[in-house]
Amino acid sequence: MKPRNIRHLSACLWGIVLIGLLAACGSVRRSTPATATLQEDRGIVRDTLSPEQQRKYDYFYLEAMRMKMQRKYDAAFDLLQHCLRISPHASSALYEVAQYYVALKQPERGEALLEQAVRYAPDNYWYAQGLVNLYLQQQEPDKAIALLEDMTVRFPDKLDPLYSLLDLYNRQEKYDKVLALLNRLETKMGKSEQISMEKFRIYVQQQDKPNAFKEIESLAAEYPKDTRYQVVLGDVYLDNGKKEEAYNLYRKVLDTEPDNALALYSLANYYEQTGQTALYEQQLDTLLLNKKVEPDVKLDVMRRLIVQNEQADKDSTQVIALFDRILEQDTDDPNMPMLYAQYLLSKGMNAQAMPVMERILQIDPTNTAARMTLLGEAARKEDYEDIIRLCEAGTESNPDMLEFYFYLAIAYNQAERTDEVIETCRKALTHLTPNSKKEVVSDFYAVMGDAYHLKAMDEAAYQAYDSALVYNPNNIGALNNYAYYLSLERKNLDKAEEMSYKTVKAEPQNATYLDTYAWILFEKGNYVQARLYIDQAMKSEEEKSAEVVEHCGDIYYMVGEVEQAVDYWKQALELGSDSKTLKQKIEQRKYIREPDK
Repeated sequence: MKPRNIRHLSACLWGIVLIGLLAACGSVRRSTPATATLQEDRGIVRDTLSPEQQRKYDYFYLEAMRMKMQRKYDAAFDLLQHCLRISPHASSALYEVAQYYVALKQPERGEALLEQAVRYAPDNYWYAQGLVNLYLQQQEPDKAIALLEDMTVRFPDKLDPLYSLLDLYNRQEKYDKVLALLNRLETKMGKSEQISMEKFRIYVQQQDKPNAFKEIESLAAEYPKDTRYQVVLGDVYLDNGKKEEAYNLYRKVLDTEPDNALALYSLANYYEQTGQTALYEQQLDTLLLNKKVEPDVKLDVMRRLIVQNEQADKDSTQVIALFDRILEQDTDDPNMPMLYAQYLLSKGMNAQAMPVMERILQIDPTNTAARMTLLGEAARKEDYEDIIRLCEAGTESNPDMLEFYFYLAIAYNQAERTDEVIETCRKALTHLTPNSKKEVVSDFYAVMGDAYHLKAMDEAAYQAYDSALVYNPNNIGALNNYAYYLSLERKNLDKAEEMSYKTVKAEPQNATYLDTYAWILFEKGNYVQARLYIDQAMKSEEEKSAEVVEHCGDIYYMVGEVEQAVDYWKQALELGSDSKTLKQKIEQRKYIREPDK
């Protein structure tokens, strides 16, 4: 009979990552419940299967794995249980069933089964590794350590158990065992900087400085031609108060390799720690202004200096001066000026950062981060000529960056270069990809629609707006302009009202959108309702255009508020309205419709 707590395996196991590595699932044990034997050399129970029973076991086990791959977990579990009835000590089935119990949040049962799988298949590395992982998940480090120690003996060619033991020993501060393991690793892999530095750290932790120094000294002796280890040894001396020994090592390296970046930097640290400020700054210059030192090394040094400067809460003047001296050199690497610009921006020195950004673009015109930063500054200043300069170059250097086309089109529009607005949008649309955002595509069509309207190409404008709304039905700007231009032509007013209402609903305080909606209602003869919306527009804190104020006068006239209407018309005239009938309205004190287009 199936256990009650296993009846809904599919729901429980869907999408759960099972413990261990699935590579273990292929090890099928040949055994039988009827004839169990004892392997004398290990004391391990083995089941002996007849050929017919073995075929049955293999069939049901493989069928269980097929069900598992198809995520039919109930069926897989039943088949595995049948496998265990055929062979109770079969490690492969025990391992799989254990995973089910762990996934069903019954880790104790899973752990017991997995322990049996490991006991009956002691040579299977992956079963043991899976059990280690489970022990760690269950916060049982002592069990994990015991098994890992056994694994290091049974699987001497595997390094992972050694690394796992190192981690656990370190957590439990069993430093003698850590050192013993490190020595074993060193025997297997040879002397290395990583192992020696770890041994050094442990010796320092144990306050055993003689052995700590001896470890690094032996590393340097092992590789006498590798000056890097000489510098490492010097750094160890410096960090532990043996300053004279450190200085002698740095000088020894620099005597043979004057441009050795590590030694140059370490010597600078020596001068700083010994309070020799002038020599420290001179040494930094020697390193950072040395053309033979790789740019990546200089960059790393500057990052460290910035961190040190911030931690010590020092003035930024020294760092800035050092950056300036570095940039005085001709360089084709944009990373150092980029770091400088980022540092200036972090200090709020935007004006000083912009020339550095320009230099980055001279070195690398494709650097979008620098170009976008400059573009943002130009937009903040509303410097449309600079926006045009940056974006024209941007579309050449990064033709797939749609942002540059968009800002360029906006800047062209501000400069009243309407033909170039349309051409820029068309060019941008040729660079669309399946990943292009529909909202961005919609905006390009909306900008084209505005430009076509300025050229009195209304049908082309409406087609562009229709395209904009196909890509984004909620493009508020396109909806508003489309609706307003239809109202000016006094056609499709129902469609215009529907579109305009969406904008008012989206932004009920927007004076422009309120004016558009009020004017459409005016054209449809709904004067009382139009007044409600034009009043809201006039109450808005936004600056009112002459057009909005004139519309207010027109609407007020139609609801019988003649004096108020004339006052609004006069205000519109003062605001510079270009209406052809405004003066007549004021003189005749009545509404006069604008002539049809």
